[in-house]
Amino acid sequence: MIESAGILVYRKINEQLEFFLVHPGGPFFSKRDDGWWTIPKGIIQTGEDKLTTAQREFMEETGTHVSGDFLDLGFINQKGGKRVYCYALEFNIAAASIKSNTFEMQWPPKSGNMQTFPEIDRAAWFDFHTARLKINERQVELLERLIESAP
Repeated sequence: MIESAGILVYRKINEQLEFFLVHPGGPFFSKRDDGWWTIPKGIIQTGEDKLTTAQREFMEETGTHVSGDFLDLGFINQKGGKRVYCYALEFNIAAASIKSNTFEMQWPPKSGNMQTFPEIDRAAWFDFHTARLKINERQVELLERLIESAP
């Protein structure tokens, strides 16, 4: 089973929670929106602590280092069988200024041309009702867990 870890960043605006989500980059996701957004997350390396993975991946995907009092939200299993461990953190980040790492792939397929794409092409803040439409359907449970346990 593939295991990954990520961070669900949130903030309170007028006593309402807002959630920071990211959209995957690359040509396969460019026209996909609802149901494709996610928490910043990535694969846990052998011997790596889950929270360390989550912080590393957040940095790689947004360009921002986060630290503080993390809330462990447990894990969910996604449709493809990946287990995602999640930590929540109250933190404010400028969604428009994220800087993601990149990856290379052959595009268009079978063209022999290698192109570079950002791993994350955009980020945004969403209220709960919008976030539950945007986020991967299996990750909705993480939003709900945070609402139940947020200070």
